[in-house]
Amino acid sequence: MAPEPSEPPEVAPAVRPWVLHVDLDQFIAAVEILRRPELAGLPVIVGGRGDPTERAVVSTASYEARAFGVHSGMPLKLAVRKCKEAVVLAVDAPAYDAASAEVMATLKAVPGAKVQVLGWDEAFVGIETDDPWAVARSIQAAVLKRTDLHCSVGVGDSTVRAKIATDFGKPRGVFELTRENWFEVMGDRPTTALWGVGSRIAARLAGHGIETVHDLAHADESVLVDEFGPAMGPHYRRLGRGIGTTTVDDTPWVARAHGRETTYQTNLVEPEEISGALTALSEQVVEDIRREERACMRVHLKVRFAPFFTTTRIRKLAEPTFDASVIAATAFDLLTGLGDDRPIRLLGVRAEMVPPEGGYDPPRTVGRGGPPAR
Repeated sequence: MAPEPSEPPEVAPAVRPWVLHVDLDQFIAAVEILRRPELAGLPVIVGGRGDPTERAVVSTASYEARAFGVHSGMPLKLAVRKCKEAVVLAVDAPAYDAASAEVMATLKAVPGAKVQVLGWDEAFVGIETDDPWAVARSIQAAVLKRTDLHCSVGVGDSTVRAKIATDFGKPRGVFELTRENWFEVMGDRPTTALWGVGSRIAARLAGHGIETVHDLAHADESVLVDEFGPAMGPHYRRLGRGIGTTTVDDTPWVARAHGRETTYQTNLVEPEEISGALTALSEQVVEDIRREERACMRVHLKVRFAPFFTTTRIRKLAEPTFDASVIAATAFDLLTGLGDDRPIRLLGVRAEMVPPEGGYDPPRTVGRGGPPAR
């Protein structure tokens, strides 16, 4: 008698490259809560010097505070009006630097992983595996064991899809976005759901009838080129399809510039106080670039006039310098050239440095975040 037909054997998943996006949950607030366990479960807001009567913005808010509509970048004064019972804490950058270093060291210890640090609280991890979910769970466990911090992980077949997937997994979860489920998950969502598409870009897309991710993915490329140019037009169409690099670049990042900025508690009006402020910022910037041992070759000025109009200007120096007075004078000249005598609420000075010997590596296809200006 012929044997009964058997079920075909299961095909083992193939080992293939994956991109994981690891994102710490409410990172800054979580670090503060670790130091102050009594704050667990309370609405916590971190920003500025922790004084909501001063001009400052929210660096992060705990999930409990977010439930009241508080979010990063919101003025502290508005945040505490939305959440009157919030505990407001000052930014402590060294503490976040230290916690971040522990997290990134944990990721780099994953066997066979390439790690591309994106900022204090996030990184891409490139790994070849037949079970990316198992790797994601092991990363979450390792980070929690070493730092007592929770993270979410996006699993993707490109950096774009992995980055976007993370939001669906928050908090403490894992979510996968690949070519196979991209349009099922993302197709009907607004274009602002895409990494790198903000409200202004979305408004310009909407002007052409492009409202959803599906619309963008199937848009006429010539229309996008006319609106955004020959580089960014096709880039936005690729974003609509979730297309991005499939590899993680773990080459060390080399800074191109260092900047400092300050929001002033009282508007600056007099030329002397403005000049003094620019001098103080320039001296701080020179300290930063001296550590890099690369001189300033371009000065970037950022100014925010009252009530909230912001503009930037750039000037190349005649020769590179570490002289803070030259940088400050250049910034002041850029400011004077604006011909605007409105009161100033924020100033920023950024020193773009001469390239390192051998130049920079080719530009990465993903952005790099980092700690807020301080």
